Parts: sequence; structure tokens; C-alpha cells
Amino acid sequence: MSGGDPLLAGHVDLAVVLIVLLKVVGIFAFLLVATMLMIWFERKFVSDLQNRVGPNTAGPFGVLQTLADGIKFFFKEDLKPARAELRVFILAPFLTVVPAFLLFTIIPFGGDFSNGHDGSVEMFGRTTYLQLADPAIGILFALAMSSIAVYGVMLAGWSSGSKYPLLGSVRASAQMVSYEAALGLSICAVVLTTGTLSTHEMVVSQAGSGWGNFIPNWNLLAAGIVPFVVFMIASQAELNRPPFDVVEAEQELVGSYHTEYSSIRFALFFVAEFMNSVTMAAIIATLFLGGPAGPALFGPGWLWGMIWFLVKVIGLLFVFVWVRGTVPRVRYDQLMDLGWKVLIPLSLGWILVLATFHVAREQHWNGVITIVIGGAVFLIGYGLLKFAIATSKARRLEGVVD
Repeated sequence: MSGGDPLLAGHVDLAVVLIVLLKVVGIFAFLLVATMLMIWFERKFVSDLQNRVGPNTAGPFGVLQTLADGIKFFFKEDLKPARAELRVFILAPFLTVVPAFLLFTIIPFGGDFSNGHDGSVEMFGRTTYLQLADPAIGILFALAMSSIAVYGVMLAGWSSGSKYPLLGSVRASAQMVSYEAALGLSICAVVLTTGTLSTHEMVVSQAGSGWGNFIPNWNLLAAGIVPFVVFMIASQAELNRPPFDVVEAEQELVGSYHTEYSSIRFALFFVAEFMNSVTMAAIIATLFLGGPAGPALFGPGWLWGMIWFLVKVIGLLFVFVWVRGTVPRVRYDQLMDLGWKVLIPLSLGWILVLATFHVAREQHWNGVITIVIGGAVFLIGYGLLKFAIATSKARRLEGVVD
């Protein structure tokens, strides 16, 4: 498999420019519409869980309520604190939104991956992939973009000139740095399995059937359920989504880093949260669920790629909303313990187990020896993890007694 979009392999002419512009507009429109629908669905679903009506006025079933709220925010007065660092204060909200757009540029959102196809399509007489860019370091680019979002939160709190936003931004920095490590380690398991950093090649490696010609060849099975669960949990903490929204704990920090914001700048922070949720769901679908890879039942295969991609993303977003409506907020110390004492050691242990099985396969080890060595590595890691958790609990209880 050769990396890179074949569209950019030759000379650049008008057709290439038009295709790139079409992809940019398509991604921009998809993210805006998906974010608007995500906000509406979360409000509607959580209101049902809480025996409330929810949005029901603007549009059918209240589906245009998000658009109405956006128009309202746009015409609200834009207040700027007297003690704020004005330039940074204005820039910060955009630093939370822009990474979501940039991250989505490397996501394959369609294409025919059935029957050995590589997902390429024909547009204006040119062969291309249904993704804006396919860099060789694709998943590293995704990690970089997810890390940049913390700067928007941190700068928003610092530039507001108030203690509560500053405390919220400090919390956000510590939380995102902690869970970025778990996020990266879970991705290492996928890279170890697929042998590539390119998101397109990751999808190609998951296309087709696995065991028994009917079980999908997803990394959810090939890399194991552990990296998937770790990535799901770490992504929610990375996005400050409930139950890990201690950054925005109103009872402790008033409104956290966006306390001093108003008008459209205030709305941008919430748009960024939901937009990043959509993007993160797309990343999870690409890494673990095969992205747009799936059987083409009838009609054009590239269209079925889009359908499978949307189905997987919608399913993951439903899980996000379900968790938000059912799991209570964790304490800050529990949040940090989960990241440093559970997710990171668990990811490291799983990488060791996965590496053991890969070496065994390449070196043609005996099956019994492989199972014994893999089991020993797992048990040692599990014992160290249990010891760390028990020690942490004992120290916490000693502090309570004192």
C-alpha cells in the first residue's frame, strides 16, 4: 500500500483545485450540520431521561433550536472585562474550534472498501480518496490537533483577569495532559496492529472479513477491547464531557474558564465541545470500527462507505450522550486517579501483551509458550495495577483518619 492521496501525486490543475475545494466545503458543512443535530439530540435525549419536554418550539421536534440559539447569541452584547488581556481573550474561543476542523481533514468519510477495493473514487476524471488529506503521519497529526485545543481553554482562563476562570483553565490543563497520555498509548496498540500511521491505510487494513468470513476485521478485535475502552474513556475526559466535566463544575468555579465570556464567543466554546465530540467519534470509528469500510449491498460502493461511516459515528455519539445523561460527575481526585493509576498502566500492560503475541507470531513460537508468556505479562501488570490502587486507597483513608 502506498501512502498519500493519488490526487496530489501528479500536477495540480483546475480539476485538482475544484476537488480540494469541494472536500473542504463538504467537511465544513458536515461538521456544522452534525454539530447542530448533536446539540439538539443531546438536549432532547437527556430531557427524556429527566422526564422533561426539551426543545420543542423552533422547527419540527425543536430540531432548529440550536440554530435559533446561535442567532440569538450572535446579537447579544459582546462584553469584555476591563482587566482582560484583550487580544488573547478574543483569540481563545477560536483556538478551541479550529482544531476540530483540522482534525477532521484526515478522516476517511467514504469510499468503496469492499471486495478488496482501496476506497478511491473518480471525481472530474481524477482518482482521489474521500478525505481531504492522507499524510503519512496522520494519527500523529490527530494527536497534535487534540492537544492544541487545551491552549484555547488555558488562554481563555488566563486572559479573563479573574480567579475562577484561571482555576478552571489550570484544571483543564492538568486533566487534558493526563488523559492525552492514555489516549496516545491506546493509539499505540492500533499502530502496532496495523503497522501504519496513515488513517486511510488503517481503514484498508480493517476492510474485508476476519475470522469465519463473517466477523469484521476491525481493530476492536485485532488490537483488543482494552485500547478501545481506554480511548473511549480518555476521549471523554479530553473533551471535558460528563462525567469528567470537573473543569466546568459550576458549584466550585462559577462557570470555569468561560465565566467572563458572552455573546458569540461564549457560544463558540459550547460549539467546540460538541464539534470535537463529532470529530472524536469519527476518529474512534476510523481507528477501531473500520471507518467507512463495510459491505456494499447494492448500488455504488462509495455511497455505502459514507453510510457505514455515518452509522458508526451516530452509534458512538449515542453512547456519548447516554453516558452524559446517566453517569454522575466524578470528583477531581477520582478523575486523576483513573487517568494515572488505571488507564495509563492498563494501556502499557496491554501493549506489552500485544507485542508479545506479535513477536510470537513472527518468530513462530509454540502456542503454549506464547500463552504462558502472555499470561505472565498480564498477571504481573494486573498485580502492579492492583497494588497501586490499594496503596492509593490506603493513603487516602489515612488522610481522612488524620
